[in-house]
Amino acid sequence: MSPSPPALTAAPPPTTAPSARSSERAIRQLELTINRKLDGLIHGDHASLSIGAGSEGGEGRMYQPGDDVRRIDWNLTARSGDVHVRNTIAERELETWFVIDGSASLDYGTALHEKRDLAASVVAAFGFLVVRAGNRIGAVVFDGAATKVLPPRAGRSAVVDLIVRLDRRARTDGESVTLADSLRKVRLLARRRGLVVVVSDLLDESDWSTELRALAARHEVVVAHLTDPREDAMPSVGVLSLVDPETGARREVQTSSKKFRERYGAAAAERRAGINDRIRGSRAQHLQVSTDRDWLRDVVHHIVARRRRR
Repeated sequence: MSPSPPALTAAPPPTTAPSARSSERAIRQLELTINRKLDGLIHGDHASLSIGAGSEGGEGRMYQPGDDVRRIDWNLTARSGDVHVRNTIAERELETWFVIDGSASLDYGTALHEKRDLAASVVAAFGFLVVRAGNRIGAVVFDGAATKVLPPRAGRSAVVDLIVRLDRRARTDGESVTLADSLRKVRLLARRRGLVVVVSDLLDESDWSTELRALAARHEVVVAHLTDPREDAMPSVGVLSLVDPETGARREVQTSSKKFRERYGAAAAERRAGINDRIRGSRAQHLQVSTDRDWLRDVVHHIVARRRRR
């Protein structure tokens, strides 16, 4: 259930997050802001996950003294009768997959943005910088009722299509598509090692941590966790009508009760700690963005820390 108290204020105001319904002009302005703030932090800054000259198979040739015996192509050797080795080609193109939560729970925000706008901002930040080098991006977008797969392609239009796609949502009263389902789909689709960016508020009861761990074993995985301050603390505003954005169910609660607010805060803290533990246990990178903070600053801090680790 999601409360809707008066909007919070903060100073100084953070970078404006774009609406998923933004015009082409607004998206262009967002792109310029991202390129100006993050130029050089991602561009040309990805490393192969395989040590050596490369991991893509190339042409075969006769074995020569001094060649690494680990590169012997036993199939070719058996067919030809002579010992052959297989050259390798270095992987220079980064393939990035987004797993994007487009469900109704993102239509919520009590501070400076809605979570859906934060999702569009994170997708834009990683997407625009990645495609600048000619890399390809693909996506799996789940909205609670269905899953949309966008095959990897290069170019700015691929990012714009993702941002626009976030404005399409569905409400379901029955069995729904889960985050775990979408992560599993990406794991099967992403054959090349690369980058996977998960954008969600993680309000999902499926076993997504198992699938996240499997993805992180092969790819570099970043989990962008979208949050709102009212998900952790209930304000004292008297009787409050709560609406579940996923189902439309309503419930009234008495927020003047200190005991109720304490129980709410304790449950929220336990849920947040559980999410943090699951992400940490999967070995994925954790990027937290909130509706009451400057999302661009959070992204910059994350990317700088990523470079320092390398």
